[in-house]
Amino acid sequence: MSPERRPAGTGSLLVRTDAAGAETWYGKWRVGERQTMRSLGRRRPPGGRTGLTRAQAEAELRRRIEESGADHNRERVAFTRLADRFLAHKRTIGLRRSTLDDYTRTLHRRLAPFFCDRELRAITPADVEAYTAASLARGISARTVNHELGLLSSLFRYAIRHGLVRDNPVRAAERPRLLHRDPDIRRLDLAELDALLAAVPDDPLGATDRVLYLTAAMTGMRRGELVALRRQDVDLAAGVIRVRRSHSDGRIGPPKSLRSNRAIPIADRLALELGAHLVRGQHRAPDDLVFCHPEIGTVYDPSRLRKRFVEACARAGLRPTRFHDLRHTFGTRMAAAGAPLRSIQEWMGHADQRATMIYADYAPDMSNGALYAARAFASPTTGDLLDAVSPANRVRQDPNVRSHHG
Repeated sequence: MSPERRPAGTGSLLVRTDAAGAETWYGKWRVGERQTMRSLGRRRPPGGRTGLTRAQAEAELRRRIEESGADHNRERVAFTRLADRFLAHKRTIGLRRSTLDDYTRTLHRRLAPFFCDRELRAITPADVEAYTAASLARGISARTVNHELGLLSSLFRYAIRHGLVRDNPVRAAERPRLLHRDPDIRRLDLAELDALLAAVPDDPLGATDRVLYLTAAMTGMRRGELVALRRQDVDLAAGVIRVRRSHSDGRIGPPKSLRSNRAIPIADRLALELGAHLVRGQHRAPDDLVFCHPEIGTVYDPSRLRKRFVEACARAGLRPTRFHDLRHTFGTRMAAAGAPLRSIQEWMGHADQRATMIYADYAPDMSNGALYAARAFASPTTGDLLDAVSPANRVRQDPNVRSHHG
């Protein structure tokens, strides 16, 4: 090595020659009380086109000194301490309570026990991949692990914004691949929906159940949104239901996201059933719940609602059906009716259009692909039949239509 004299505080620039005669720039500098030396890159030989010139080596040395100085001055924070700061921040900005509870469980039960009190800057992509491997070995699904890694990445982004670390190791780590889910969407056809409604028992909650199931299937509203629906949010004159609230974790609050505040069109059949239900109800103040307990007017317990729904599906002879499948019923039927996917996204309150795209396969084929396929693979006989009914042929045969080809 041949050191080169430099101004105080700017480190040293050196050149090392290996056994093959290749030269490499090295930088040496102090960080606090510790001396550091790092390779900066190959030295460019006279007349060469690759490697670093002296000016480039100088610039790289300055960058390394500034970078290491910033690292030296960064606050040293353990993972568990940052997790608590992250959750406190999310609580301060008003994160939805159910989401905050989910974050808390994941951090305290899964991530913190693995990373413990390790310093945040010491966590590497290899550590993140080790967490993935350990989770999968315990039988945790790839989808759940990816969800947890998303939260871990969010935590590191928070740390970067506050100058605690420079890099997010989750971004450089490989994530587990997800198995392809069954592309078929479970939904009810009208006959199945009628069978479900007929299977509702004639007990005090039965009349409410029937209209609630029908509303879920014909509006795509989520269970929490239905439970929190007020009478003033049902506008039969305008033909819409306005979603303004949702029930979650034992309390009524704002919907899932800003997109979830929306107006949904009401089908004629639903308008009749809802109108009759509102007239029958004993609790008729504007703020009263549409689907409350019919006798005492309190919130319909979501777990009891789900249990009664499953029992009604069994009595109706339906294959295993979730309450959420009523939401899919709305999405698929509106798509099949030709409603624009953008409108379906608005009606269903999807924050991301990718969630709505699962219904695209149920929409009418606007490209007339079946006609082109029939023409492309027609036999001579079927080809004659197609030509006879094709729009172009009808134009040629109609004496009242003037040809543009003379």
